[in-house]
Amino acid sequence: MSIDEHAPLFVISVAAELAGMHPQTLRTYDRLGIVSPSRTSGRGRRYSARNIAQLRQVQQLSQEEGINLAGIKRILELESQVAQLNTQLAAAQAHIAETAGRAVPTRRVFATSQEGEITALRQGQRPRRSVNGSGALVVWRPR
Repeated sequence: MSIDEHAPLFVISVAAELAGMHPQTLRTYDRLGIVSPSRTSGRGRRYSARNIAQLRQVQQLSQEEGINLAGIKRILELESQVAQLNTQLAAAQAHIAETAGRAVPTRRVFATSQEGEITALRQGQRPRRSVNGSGALVVWRPR
């Protein structure tokens, strides 16, 4: 059995101990929107394992890298955005792989007669010549 890393499990005192911080520091980070835990119906904070990892990252960025809290907040926001984009990319790639087995044409070729009649052609197929013998063919390629 595995535990969901986003499950809100830890009260503030336990989270502070796990992160190696004072509970007031966690309250400050929550107020500033740096690490925001879930809330119970009574407004108590509940931290997840992911929140604990973020708190440790904040501490490392602040103490070892010398980054201020505004910079740390921006870094965490960008990391979250990258994670969301990677999720969307994986879903799009899965969709493409799923539809690749279907007969979905990637290119379509069309011919038109002098009367304006449009005919779809297979790639490599030539349009039929008209009755009057004009065999003009115009090729259009999108940029």
